[in-house]
Amino acid sequence: MTDSISMVIVEDDIKLQTMLKDYFLQQQFVVEVLSNGENITKLIESINPDIIILDLMLPNEDGLSICRRIRQKYLGKIVMLTASDDDFDHVAALEVGADDFITKPIKPRVLLARLRAVLRRNYHLSVENTEHCVFDSLQLDSTCKKCHLNNALISLTDSEFDLLWHLAQSPNTPVSRDILTKQLRGIDYDGIDRTIDNKIVSLRKKLHDDPSSPNKIITVRGKGYLFSASAWE
Repeated sequence: MTDSISMVIVEDDIKLQTMLKDYFLQQQFVVEVLSNGENITKLIESINPDIIILDLMLPNEDGLSICRRIRQKYLGKIVMLTASDDDFDHVAALEVGADDFITKPIKPRVLLARLRAVLRRNYHLSVENTEHCVFDSLQLDSTCKKCHLNNALISLTDSEFDLLWHLAQSPNTPVSRDILTKQLRGIDYDGIDRTIDNKIVSLRKKLHDDPSSPNKIITVRGKGYLFSASAWE
């Protein structure tokens, strides 16, 4: 890292805030700290940091609300800190625009490695050319329905590719079975049909997504499936 990497830490635990600030200053980051989200918009407008470390539990306004609010204008990286192991909190962080989440207690070296990985990520959907999308190691080409992962061609059926492509068009956003069934099969979801679910199982297997704890294509209870844009390192 160089001193061109700027960071904002939003953490109300002063001991942890100070520890993180001192550590990242030693790593040649330019660091600003806040204890809540009250002035974060002004600070972002002033310095436009490369990355924000945002605690989930903050006074007055929680981290999820702050993340959702600043994502309307801020295009940099956001990493959420959470003391919870609850998958709901992790999925919620991705839904509102976080690039990654770190579970407390925090080991500074591990956090540094995770931040470096986040800063390296380069995923995009081209507005002008909607035939390709890239999420780090995952590359999708809709013209010939080809999927590459870590530069290796992944053999997908046309329907599996269509499902993956559709999810990838709305990264970090749950897509319901109703929408997927309507878009991909042209029929209404009857609440019983398992076609989409079975294809998700197949996709996870082919994309090396742990079926017992998937982090690439996540099941969001009551909402559908979520394509995690930050899981393709």
